[in-house]
Amino acid sequence: MSFLALCDPLPPGLDSTLMHATVLSWYSAHARDLPWRAPGRTPWGVLVSEIMLQQTPVVRVEPVWHEWMRRWPRPADLAAEEPGEAIRAWGRLGYPRRALRLHAAAGAIVARHGGDVPGTYDELIALPGIGDYTAAAVASFAFGARHAVLDTNVRRVLARAVAGTQYAPVAPTSAERRLALDLVPDGDTAPRWAVAVMELGALVCTARSPRCSACPIADQCAWRLAGSPPDDGPPRRGQPWHGTDRQVRGRLMAILRDSTTPVPKHLLEATWPDPAQRERALDTLVADGLIEPLDGDLFRLPTSPPPAGQVG
Repeated sequence: MSFLALCDPLPPGLDSTLMHATVLSWYSAHARDLPWRAPGRTPWGVLVSEIMLQQTPVVRVEPVWHEWMRRWPRPADLAAEEPGEAIRAWGRLGYPRRALRLHAAAGAIVARHGGDVPGTYDELIALPGIGDYTAAAVASFAFGARHAVLDTNVRRVLARAVAGTQYAPVAPTSAERRLALDLVPDGDTAPRWAVAVMELGALVCTARSPRCSACPIADQCAWRLAGSPPDDGPPRRGQPWHGTDRQVRGRLMAILRDSTTPVPKHLLEATWPDPAQRERALDTLVADGLIEPLDGDLFRLPTSPPPAGQVG
């Protein structure tokens, strides 16, 4: 049976009130102490954390987040810097285009909103580089709005607990969005519910080895009650790294991040033995706006934002 058929509308017999109470109680006892959840967090700190946490574990993000917030505590502070500095400070978090997104968003926040992160979903999603998930997450976690916040952890919990399938579809569906929104409680608990389900997926209802014995809603989980049937496909696997263009790009970026002056091409050539792959990786870095070519076969981190529409 399809995910759409299973959860549109909410399955009969689902006690959402009990589920809310159980998950929220579990979260109160087991939530990690993370700085972007602290009482003194700022909307800008929440936005920075959400961009950094995309495809990157908390343990790697937290020290970089602290350094960013020390150096750039407000959007205006980051917007005043060259985009290359954002890339340099991004370090080895991976997917460095996210640094350009944050820099572009900071500039737009200054230009359109007087330097204050906007509080509504519509204003947030209009910022460059901000998608549906990030807009919903910031509106919810920073401003208390009622939104369905659908990251991979939330989608997995809802697929198992409510739809009875081991894995969510590859991409979010309209059925998932309706289900998630229908499950969001009204009032002040909406943001806490969103982060609690996310935490449950991160710590207990994991992709490869779910700890059902530790799950607070195991006795309500449709997938477990059905005998934990395997899904049609295996769990999503991480992207390969060794020998890929991503690895080559990472080595090239490491040289450029560590240099405060333009880097001659011959130093970049020493990073990888395959010239065709190296040139391809270098070309994509230039196309992505992550590095700038200069006369004399020199390269540097960008000193000006990429053209409008290039940040994605």
